[in-house]
Amino acid sequence: MRNIKHIVVLSGVLLIFLGCSNDKEVVTDPGTITNPVEGNPANTTYKPAFSGQTRTNGVQTNTAYEAKVITSALTSPWGVTSLPDGRLLITQKTGAMRIVTTAGVVSDPITGIPAVNAGGQGGLLGLCLDPEFASNRMIYWVFAEATGGGNNTAVAKGKLSANEKTIEGATVIYRAKPANASTLHYGGRILFDKTGNLVVSTGERSVLETRPLAQSVTSGLGKVVRITKEGQPASGNPAFSQVGALAELFTYGHRNPQGLALHPISGEIWLSEHGPRGGDEINRLKAGANYGWPTITYGIEYGGDKIGAGIQQQEGMEQPVYYWDPVVSPSGMTFYKGNRVPEWQNNLFIGALSGMHIVRLAIDNNKVVGEERLLVSENQRFRDITQGSDGALYAVTDGGKLYKIDKK
Repeated sequence: MRNIKHIVVLSGVLLIFLGCSNDKEVVTDPGTITNPVEGNPANTTYKPAFSGQTRTNGVQTNTAYEAKVITSALTSPWGVTSLPDGRLLITQKTGAMRIVTTAGVVSDPITGIPAVNAGGQGGLLGLCLDPEFASNRMIYWVFAEATGGGNNTAVAKGKLSANEKTIEGATVIYRAKPANASTLHYGGRILFDKTGNLVVSTGERSVLETRPLAQSVTSGLGKVVRITKEGQPASGNPAFSQVGALAELFTYGHRNPQGLALHPISGEIWLSEHGPRGGDEINRLKAGANYGWPTITYGIEYGGDKIGAGIQQQEGMEQPVYYWDPVVSPSGMTFYKGNRVPEWQNNLFIGALSGMHIVRLAIDNNKVVGEERLLVSENQRFRDITQGSDGALYAVTDGGKLYKIDKK
């Protein structure tokens, strides 16, 4: 059988047929096609660079699923990841980690974590487990660190003790410099890529003084960095020609990227990014690429003024795969693997803060072909989402809730 691909719209349902080398067809049905989910007016008259870059068709899950609140006892949770045994390890903005069972039992705060500056958008942020966690028990996390020169987006690591009550040997391995007094736009997500190196998102710290540093390869602000477990620049990072360019940089030109996820098929890194008034973005990262902020953007200043020259495209700068105007404030995200809910296979799920829902993006050939808004009636600011070892999705909210989302 030849490797073929057909897309058919039938009775409002999009069916994607992928021919496989083993002569078995794989059918991905993202659900019932609807009108675009966003009906509110945009903040700008800016035009997308290509069809489907914003306000694509809506899509509705047909498989019955349900969302259950496992606990409401968390305090400003920010990051969530699944432990090998199925429990969830969660960071709280105020500076503590907690372990939560799938039955909703919340542990005491885990001690041994360096002090965080929880002011503004700071605090204890994203986290991930070492790929060898089952044997070495190492955890890596991002936090806002107060120093004499201001605040940094910092990365630390440490070992979860055998009794799970403390982090042993906590060490700061990386700081995004320069420090600044701002308590905004830290970025703060972290994951391991397919090569076993750490990938970390950093914000440009919001203030006009530091905003241009997103375009500077001599600064660690407004970047995605790729480092070893020891915090050193990872092998294979892109080389920049500018004098003083930082060897840890992977991509640049970011505003406040609060979501990172690995595509389950390609292993590529995808990123969510807060825009200003309009211009939230989903980006597919390419080594060495410039994602444009603040030179190009689909947003405007909060006061209504254009940003810079008010342009959305420029040669040498990447376009987002998808953007929102008005914003949904995309935060933590994950790709769905498996087929417990068949429509969701390889879809991207994103916590929306101001949007107060979970975004589901159906993606085909790196293009968004459908958008759905889940858990709208919960009226929660969804901060992070992960897939558990049981195949269910788990999401945390600023209001302290942990949800389990799975087939009914």
